Amino acid sequence: MAFIAQLETAFQENATPENAVPMAKYMKNHFVFYGIKTTERRQKFQEIWKANKAAVSKNARTIALELYAKEPRELHYCAIEMLTKELKGKYKKEDIQLIENLIITHSWWDSVDTISKYILGQYLIEFPEMIPEVIFQFSNSENMWLNRSAILFQLGYKEKTDFELLQSIGIQHLNSKEFFIQKAIGWALREYAKTNPEAVFDFVSKSNLKPLSKKEAIKNIGRP
Repeated sequence: MAFIAQLETAFQENATPENAVPMAKYMKNHFVFYGIKTTERRQKFQEIWKANKAAVSKNARTIALELYAKEPRELHYCAIEMLTKELKGKYKKEDIQLIENLIITHSWWDSVDTISKYILGQYLIEFPEMIPEVIFQFSNSENMWLNRSAILFQLGYKEKTDFELLQSIGIQHLNSKEFFIQKAIGWALREYAKTNPEAVFDFVSKSNLKPLSKKEAIKNIGRP
């Protein structure tokens, strides 16, 4: 597809090896990078996206999967950003399969967190009837990143947050030894605390969350 070829060419021409090494190191060397800083990458991406607007809108899902099948991490970021904009308000119920695929492919916190909030979260706003099925499946999965996405999908929901659901998932995973799960529980609670600090403080004080989760949850509440 012309869009992908143009994107790869532009990124290859602007690759910066001296940036790629520390960028890969920051991600624990899980991925290779062109070494293009975020601002420049997005500028190049937007230019090529705009030039191929019709094709991208028509084939967003296919393009995203093709980009995700490639090695450079910047292409994965482009896929996520493209889907966030292109699918908003236009999700199909079967897109949950695509979303799950993205979460479990090339998984790390940088991709999973963005997908959880802006793609999974938006999908479930558009299909709220899918929340029980999807979140049960993700929260009970053996895949830690699906667990994390189930905890984080309500980031940004504010007063629309289902706090009972958030609490139940937190309790389900409270004994997890995974750093990324403990951190996610605390982060999700801290985010909801911006809307309802008393409820979060009460839950944390009465639950047996791990110290990291508790610390993250109440760090901005301003109470002991």
